[in-house]
Amino acid sequence: MEAVAKLRNVPTSPRKMRLVADLVRGKKVTQALGLLRFEANIGAEKIEKLLLSALANWQQHNEEERIEDANLYISEIFVDEGRQLKRLRPAPQGRGHRIRKRSNHVTLKIDTKVEKLGSKGAKAAATTENPKADAKS
Repeated sequence: MEAVAKLRNVPTSPRKMRLVADLVRGKKVTQALGLLRFEANIGAEKIEKLLLSALANWQQHNEEERIEDANLYISEIFVDEGRQLKRLRPAPQGRGHRIRKRSNHVTLKIDTKVEKLGSKGAKAAATTENPKADAKS
């Protein structure tokens, strides 16, 4: 089951925030938290907090499951443009240049990744659960 978290009106350019969003898209939640913790970009701090919020939302909906056993990953993350604050900066000869202070909205969805039956991950999980079965065959 998926969980959604939204962050609205972040006073950062959408272009700068998309750099961080592209960094964590499709990654496991634990791996994404590790990447975001040490990323120097200012947007990483905000997306890390948003990811923790989505994790709490998932835990609220799935109280019977443990986060460690759920195999959570970031299924979808996108950054939309928010409103622009338009300001004027004085320029030579009595003119004024327009300054656009951009903002953005970030939407993040996390979901559980289900391994396919024939995949390597499913076989590895089966061998770790029952190692005696492989020893007999």
